[in-house]
Amino acid sequence: MVIAIDGPAASGKGTLARKLARHYGYAYLDTGSLYRAVGQAVLAAGADPDDDEAALAAARALDMAHIDEKAIRTREAGEAASIVAVKPAIRAAILDFQRNFAARPPGGESGAVLDGRDIGTVVCPDAQVKIFVTASPEIRAHRRWLELNNSGVEVSEAQILEDVRERDRRDAERAASPMKPAADAYLLDTSDLSIEAAFGAAVAIIDKAMG
Repeated sequence: MVIAIDGPAASGKGTLARKLARHYGYAYLDTGSLYRAVGQAVLAAGADPDDDEAALAAARALDMAHIDEKAIRTREAGEAASIVAVKPAIRAAILDFQRNFAARPPGGESGAVLDGRDIGTVVCPDAQVKIFVTASPEIRAHRRWLELNNSGVEVSEAQILEDVRERDRRDAERAASPMKPAADAYLLDTSDLSIEAAFGAAVAIIDKAMG
């Protein structure tokens, strides 16, 4: 069983996907963290995310056991992730990783929940359930601002909103696997939903599909 959760930054898809994985006892993969890890590794090496060779070297050296969760959640790592994510060679390397995870979930789990931007369209087009989670740019910017503010990072909400809109544009317009809902995906707008309400809506969607 594969559940694909897609959507733009700060839409709530990660929190939702983790709760769904726990609820159903499935393995969980935050695919965005893979790109963030590559982007952060490039920055840590003092290289430019636009540098194809540096980005590919970082992708090939990616080790899930050594990903610094705090470091990859910074604004800078997020921007770098969006830049390296448009590179075909990087996407190919990470695509293989993601598909292997879905086909053979770690821990012998009977299913997997993957969240990202192109899970339902490219990574797992045959996923049994596909949900595209979205919310208005303003709501998503506020959520990200709260997240950063709570972690001690000082940044203006206006700057976050500008970043969110730029990332949406770049993710939607990229030539390689642009962000868009799969034709058979369920759309879930979380703008006015609490995480519990969004979770309940997602469970109803999945249970109906599994039923």
